[in-house]
Amino acid sequence: MFEVRVEDSFAAAHFLRDYNGKCEALHGHNYKVFVHVRGDKLDQGGMLLDFTQLKAALKKVLAGLDHTNLNDNPFFDQNPSAERIALYICQGVQAQLDGAAASTDSGQQKNWRIYSVDVFETDKNRATYYPGQ
Repeated sequence: MFEVRVEDSFAAAHFLRDYNGKCEALHGHNYKVFVHVRGDKLDQGGMLLDFTQLKAALKKVLAGLDHTNLNDNPFFDQNPSAERIALYICQGVQAQLDGAAASTDSGQQKNWRIYSVDVFETDKNRATYYPGQ
């Protein structure tokens, strides 16, 4: 099994409804995001998935979150927890990669899948989403 991981970051504000604590007030984070991709076969170039493709997909998804109030994004249903942010990023990156594959129509079979997405609100606090688990 092979695994590749890319990392990026974004800054955003949010608040948590029904929380009953200080995070119920509007506040911000400098989020760090890891996207892990796993597979058991390498392509003809000896790669699982080109880092350039994966980084570009992640960057595009994060651009839509950067310097926003996450509560304004309908996806989060007014409660943008780190767990929901990880889900959103996973789905967005997958859509970007699927779109890129469709536009290149290389005819190669996909030998990988997104294994997990980590969203760090701080260096000590992280939520992870595992798609299909």
